[in-house]
Amino acid sequence: MGSLLDLLKNKIDITSVPFSYPGSRLAIYTYSGASKLYLNLSERLINFFPGIESYTNRLPFLEEMTFIDADQKPLTFQVTTQPHALDFTTSLGAIQLTFLDETTLCFHLPDKTSIGLRFNVNALEWSPDKTGGVITSYRFAQYASNAKVLINQLTKGDVYSELTLLVQTEQNACLVLSIGEDIKTPLSCPSHDQARHNAWQIWEEWFNKAPEVEEIYQPTYAYAWWTLVNNMFNPKGNLQYNVFAPSKKNYVGIWLWDNALHAVALRHIDPQLARDQIRAFLAHQQPDGMLPDAIFDDGIVTEIDHPMRAKVTKPPLLAWAALKIHALDPDINFLSEIYQPLVRWNRWWFQENDDDRDGFVQYNHPFSSGMDDNPTWDSGVPVESPDINTYLYIQMKSLAFIAQAIGKSEESDNWEIRAANLLDTIICCSWDESRTCFKAMHQKKSIPVFTPLNLYPLWTGALPNEMNKKIIAHIKNTDEFYGKLMLPSVARNDPKFDPDRMWRGPVWANINYFFIEALAQIGEYDLARDLRTKTLALIMQNDGIYEYYNAETGKPGSKAAPAFGWTAAVYIDLAIQASRDPMQ
Repeated sequence: MGSLLDLLKNKIDITSVPFSYPGSRLAIYTYSGASKLYLNLSERLINFFPGIESYTNRLPFLEEMTFIDADQKPLTFQVTTQPHALDFTTSLGAIQLTFLDETTLCFHLPDKTSIGLRFNVNALEWSPDKTGGVITSYRFAQYASNAKVLINQLTKGDVYSELTLLVQTEQNACLVLSIGEDIKTPLSCPSHDQARHNAWQIWEEWFNKAPEVEEIYQPTYAYAWWTLVNNMFNPKGNLQYNVFAPSKKNYVGIWLWDNALHAVALRHIDPQLARDQIRAFLAHQQPDGMLPDAIFDDGIVTEIDHPMRAKVTKPPLLAWAALKIHALDPDINFLSEIYQPLVRWNRWWFQENDDDRDGFVQYNHPFSSGMDDNPTWDSGVPVESPDINTYLYIQMKSLAFIAQAIGKSEESDNWEIRAANLLDTIICCSWDESRTCFKAMHQKKSIPVFTPLNLYPLWTGALPNEMNKKIIAHIKNTDEFYGKLMLPSVARNDPKFDPDRMWRGPVWANINYFFIEALAQIGEYDLARDLRTKTLALIMQNDGIYEYYNAETGKPGSKAAPAFGWTAAVYIDLAIQASRDPMQ
């Protein structure tokens, strides 16, 4: 397998996905159809902008970033993108942009010319000096050049101020821009070649760790690894480990079940880093055992007020993910470390999410399912759903394995008994023979919607064979779930099927991944391989990697986030599986 890095030249569309750096919270974009850049901060900054979702509507930190000539007129450019560098071709020569570190950008400028940079910034204070200056906003923007400064001025505006820096270059001229909570002293300019090589080496080290896959998978495989690593945040505030956001643009922070899926991919290159994705959430376990829905630098999310106020988490997948890591890189000490927190996490689900105490757990907020707007929740909550009980069955089976591995044989036996009892409860409370699937219930009434949630207990691997056959018949039914594009998140013949609307019809790679595992687990290898092949093909047929896909066209959903972490993680793991084809 050749260099994955080489496969990514001009594959990163920075009109929609960020040019960033592993660990950084800086994200560079170009405006569509214009020779201008802007810089977003991948931070929620709730102390400056109240509200946990305010970041989604916040203006860029730097806007209208333009290269200018000696007359301060904007330069048009063509940009060549690579993970480690942006190369801008202008009438005055080539400009190279690289990261020096997580908070510092370096523009290398053409030799022997007058050239500069202009951008808008919300400036509270400005302290110029002979090489550049410092702008104080809700973060410091520090800039400096090793070239002769001709113009260095800040023009105040109503909302934004305009910074203009024009320099006269000789050789190896650069402009360094550092954005963060601290002022760096001094800013230094490395050589063009050194800056480029250092940035290239950072990315090459990541890509070199990736297992080989067959050639057909390699272009998207390279993009998937770039997506995952480009979304990385270094430790800061509540984020106590190197972690991976679903998206540096659309989902700032980390989410519980996303982290589990990211860990599944990361185990292939760095098992310790994969384990840290689990530790990142256990570090914020609540006194009652609950784990947060999401964590970000300056906050954690354990409650949301829409569509109703309730505690919010995500499906319990951490034990499942931990065993996937363990299968590749056994670590008994880690299993011992996480065992008790996961026991408390399991206890919370049964104590706080089972109002009628029948042992069949419910969701008290739709978002705790991870499938936020699925029509299963249209009638209201709480909903007793087969999917959450399946997750809990898998968690208890995982806890049985962990307990046995760390020398707690009696507890392991108890987990096996509890898992078997839960399976009996799932069948007793939820199996609907008339529909030949498992029902979700609100106020003890069956919810008349058909989605993959109604098939989830297949993943237990322990259903009676006749139930397995009936569920598989639904998966193979072209009016419901089967086809070139599968699995839709609502059955195609359901009145609430919408092929493009988030969890109301589109295809999601994570759900497919669970069903691939479920089918292989019961020996349905041909169908599992078919679903795996179609999942990989769906992702490969599009430029980029997206949150979800239209169930009729196979194109990205109209509101799907690009460069999405768990789709990348699923693709990585499935490409490795398919290249090794373990389904024998």
